[in-house]
Amino acid sequence: MTVPGTSPARGLGSPFAIVVAIGGLYVGQSIIGGVTFSALPSVLRDRGLPLDRIGLTYLAVLPWVLKFLWAPAIERYRLPSTGPSRSRSIVLIGGLISAFCFALAAMIGPTTFVPLMAIFIVVAFAASTVDIACDGHAVESLSERYHGWGNAAQVGGAYLGFAIGSGLFLVLVARVDWGQAMIVMAVLLVLLGLPFVLSPAITAVDARSHRPSLRDALSRSEMRKGLALAALYAVSQKWGLAMLGPFLVDSGLDLDSLGIVNGAGGMILGFGCALLGGALVRLWGARAIMVLALILQAATLSGLAAAAWVEEASQLLLLGLALASSSAIMALGFVALYAQFMALSDPRQAGIDFTLLQCMDAFVSMIGGIGAGWIAQNFGYSACFGLAAFLVILATAPVALLSRRPKFPARGASGSQSQQPLAQS
Repeated sequence: MTVPGTSPARGLGSPFAIVVAIGGLYVGQSIIGGVTFSALPSVLRDRGLPLDRIGLTYLAVLPWVLKFLWAPAIERYRLPSTGPSRSRSIVLIGGLISAFCFALAAMIGPTTFVPLMAIFIVVAFAASTVDIACDGHAVESLSERYHGWGNAAQVGGAYLGFAIGSGLFLVLVARVDWGQAMIVMAVLLVLLGLPFVLSPAITAVDARSHRPSLRDALSRSEMRKGLALAALYAVSQKWGLAMLGPFLVDSGLDLDSLGIVNGAGGMILGFGCALLGGALVRLWGARAIMVLALILQAATLSGLAAAAWVEEASQLLLLGLALASSSAIMALGFVALYAQFMALSDPRQAGIDFTLLQCMDAFVSMIGGIGAGWIAQNFGYSACFGLAAFLVILATAPVALLSRRPKFPARGASGSQSQQPLAQS
């Protein structure tokens, strides 16, 4: 698709090569998320920290919440008026910063809470900046027919990375030590970024005349509806899962077993359901799959609330509910949600548009993570999971309304949905 008056686009290469390159970055980003938001709370609980303090780890979400503030500057730097894009340099610098900070965290250990959180916030800043470039690159380099591949790379890569960060990392902490586990994660971040850094840069056939801006994004009614959808979906899918790791630890599961379950189980279920979600979205549409995921999530959270209430549920049941909720159902729903995000993003400033939608998701997730820690500490896990299930039920109808298929200008017409012509450098 091209803007009228421009020359036809020439591809960057095979869609498979593009998906592999961006997939590696998504895996790396999710390793960071898995270590920060799943493994770290479990390790801190194992060291005896109180739940309300563990909930503060969600302050590391702040850079993901606020990255829309620097997304326009990053996007304007990434897309100069002429010449190749600068996505690779952004990814290289951000990846090296993240790897260095992981190595620093290896030296200070998990018991010095404040310095550790400062390091993870820096990592989140670097990773969120890389994410701006990666998302923008994915939207502008993949034609609409291959958007499903991009969604699969996002969600499938997210679950593979999260399985490594929350699973393999915990196994290494339990069997070796914290320091060596962090070093392994740092090395993986560097290796996973190499395919993207070594890939060819995108060059516009004609000069880029559009100036990316937040005002342009917020001026579109469909984007504003997308922000509301992102907020509601974060409430319904993520708020109940913030205390899942500490709940399993308090239920008697050791870090080694939890790591194996998160790693192997989460990777298989999450990746498999991401592929299943992509197929179902193609068959039934994103709206139907998001509603289905909410119904399933309400059921699993209700089961977790009941298990926490009776305090006699078997560990096998708890693990089954936990994996279904955090891996299978989440993957199924977020493939559909990201399909909506990609469709809403203007290829001329995709880094800004996709970032805005993700920032809303991250902001609501941060509030839920901190609030869940306070509720669990003061009222118990049953209240935490039960309230989350109730919120899912309340959110289902508004999500169905907001996720109706957007009406866009015809592709190929001038406007915000026109594809910027690209060529291989």
